[in-house]
Amino acid sequence: MFDDVAANYDLTNDVLSLGQDRRWRKQVTAAVDARPGETVLDLAAGTGTSSLPFADAGAYVVPCDFSLGMLREGKERNSWLPLTAGDATRLPFRDGVFDAVTISFGLRNVRETEQALREMLRVTKPGGRMVICEFSRPTWAPFRTVYEEYLMRALPPVARAVSSNPDAYIYLAESISAWPDQPELAALVQRAGWSKVAWRNLSGGVVALHRATRPKD
Repeated sequence: MFDDVAANYDLTNDVLSLGQDRRWRKQVTAAVDARPGETVLDLAAGTGTSSLPFADAGAYVVPCDFSLGMLREGKERNSWLPLTAGDATRLPFRDGVFDAVTISFGLRNVRETEQALREMLRVTKPGGRMVICEFSRPTWAPFRTVYEEYLMRALPPVARAVSSNPDAYIYLAESISAWPDQPELAALVQRAGWSKVAWRNLSGGVVALHRATRPKD
């Protein structure tokens, strides 16, 4: 499914989020706080666009995605990136090799969420950090109603106009509605073994930025 949307993926996300996705990704970049010499794993990186700010900060970033179509598109755009195919529940990396691990708008698509969180913990150095950016639950009830109407009614026709695979974005609307809210996801993160778990709402809770640290041995 994601292979089919690779060519117009970034443009479609920009249109459907009304440009908010750029702001959200800036917040992710700030939260990860990549530094020169650090190693960063960017999961569900798609075409690798989300990885570029970490490279610009001087870190060695590894964009990883399950979709070969996304990776091929990314390789055409930025051939120098070490784009890597990988399953979030069985990451192809050694234990404790990354200073930071991040995933934006991809954890929701992993069926075994807690297993993916444990794998992210495994490949992170003790004391290292994790940042998750994911769709969540608007906190203001009237806005939440409007938002849910947009997801189920407005998003599919807009996707048909701009996406190469509109069905993928109908799935997107359904997966957002079924996804755990902020406290539920935080509980999953903690249960997977992470410490210092916290979250911050963006755009009124449409998106939440979750942060955690791997405990030091």
